[in-house]
Amino acid sequence: MKNRQAFAGYEAFEFTDGPWTRRVWRKGHGPAVIVMHEMPNLHPQVLRFADRVAAQGMTVYCPSLFGEDGRIPGRLYTMGQMIAGICIRREFNVWANGRSSPIVEWLRALARKAHADCGGRGVGAVGMCFTGGFALAMMTEPSVVAPVLSQPSLPLGKKGAGMIDASAQEIACAKRRLKEEDLTIMALRFPSDGFVPDERFAMLKETFGERCVTVELPDADANTNAPIPPHSVLTWHLIDEPDSATKQVEQDVIAFFKHRTAA
Repeated sequence: MKNRQAFAGYEAFEFTDGPWTRRVWRKGHGPAVIVMHEMPNLHPQVLRFADRVAAQGMTVYCPSLFGEDGRIPGRLYTMGQMIAGICIRREFNVWANGRSSPIVEWLRALARKAHADCGGRGVGAVGMCFTGGFALAMMTEPSVVAPVLSQPSLPLGKKGAGMIDASAQEIACAKRRLKEEDLTIMALRFPSDGFVPDERFAMLKETFGERCVTVELPDADANTNAPIPPHSVLTWHLIDEPDSATKQVEQDVIAFFKHRTAA
């Protein structure tokens, strides 16, 4: 089932760089934030978060990376998209081989365009789940100044538990920029989430130190009406009430974007 109302106020355009062409949904005014959706598609919960970023005086760019835009996903659809992402799509690298996904180069180009279009100090970027580590790898693009890694789930498997889906060169570039430009990274998860191992967050803390602000929420703070166990900090497991911990995290992320991207 598709929720067409979720795209109210958005304009769509096709963006090509290198071998990749993807549809991008844009909304708002002000500095740019790239919102990269989680598995299995650009669904209404992701757009709800993007709407709230736009409402705070920023322009959101929501690239369609896989799946059907606007569809409210079910379990079988989600599994199908995960299998396709792991086994078929060449633009994604899911295993522990010390590389980022090829599509990250396209995302860097989108960040350059968004910065040229919108101005400001730079561009914010948030990845979720399958795309969680993309925001870190994108930091080789100088315009990316506010990366958020929400439940970064790649690489898959025990071999990659203490790794992130970025190359050594990309990690070194991010580390250098964080120090030289006085930047920070945000990383979010529920510690019970098997897709985001303890070793991965320990690696982020060891590598980036105080430049990596980690947010780790207990299961009690997750929305129990979500269709999956605690995982999606900014979407399915957000409790949309003013006094909830997940709502505070949402507001903190948006404030982070606003502070870092403003001219």
